[in-house]
Amino acid sequence: MIHHLLELRGVSQEKEVIFYEENSGMRAARGLWFLEYFGHPNVRLLDGGIQAWRQAQLPITTEAAPPKAAQFKIRERREVLATVDDVLHSLGENKISILDTRSEDEYMGRNIRAARGGAIPGAVHLEWTQNLDKNGRFKSAAELKAMYEKLGVSPDKEVISYCQGGYRAAHSYLALRLLGFSKVRNYIGSWKEWGDRVDLPIEKPWEKK
Repeated sequence: MIHHLLELRGVSQEKEVIFYEENSGMRAARGLWFLEYFGHPNVRLLDGGIQAWRQAQLPITTEAAPPKAAQFKIRERREVLATVDDVLHSLGENKISILDTRSEDEYMGRNIRAARGGAIPGAVHLEWTQNLDKNGRFKSAAELKAMYEKLGVSPDKEVISYCQGGYRAAHSYLALRLLGFSKVRNYIGSWKEWGDRVDLPIEKPWEKK
């Protein structure tokens, strides 16, 4: 189904794919992660989105030409995806950082969007919007590096990012990739899966403060 849809939209390994939305948002980042997971070798995100494009006074069209169908062979890249079992087995591992990219209210249990509120044990929290500057573009590499290092998230560790459903986590996945992190995975089930599984351990960060 997905394979067929990609082909109908003209996606092939030979063509570079650029995702964009209003700014450097989570939906475009999720699209980028999605195609990387399916093995596309050349996927990018337009930094600043259509907003930056307009500000640069670049050409814009209101007509979308129907794409020419292409061939796309899926080559699943399991190393960029984390499952619930992957996350469970990573708990307590010093060489793995679990990154919670949700809002402060979700992390602190004030906005509960699953059977339980809380966080995955040992996770560090940095809301995905912190990756962006006031103009909706990614912060500089120096700013991103300092921000993540302060949390103990470093390139020598594997990082598993999560949110509620894998969109915001994909944004932080991209931010870390931009910094040269080689081992980053998106926990696609995220808190919706983990919070609903009452057999899985949780942490209540608000009890620490």
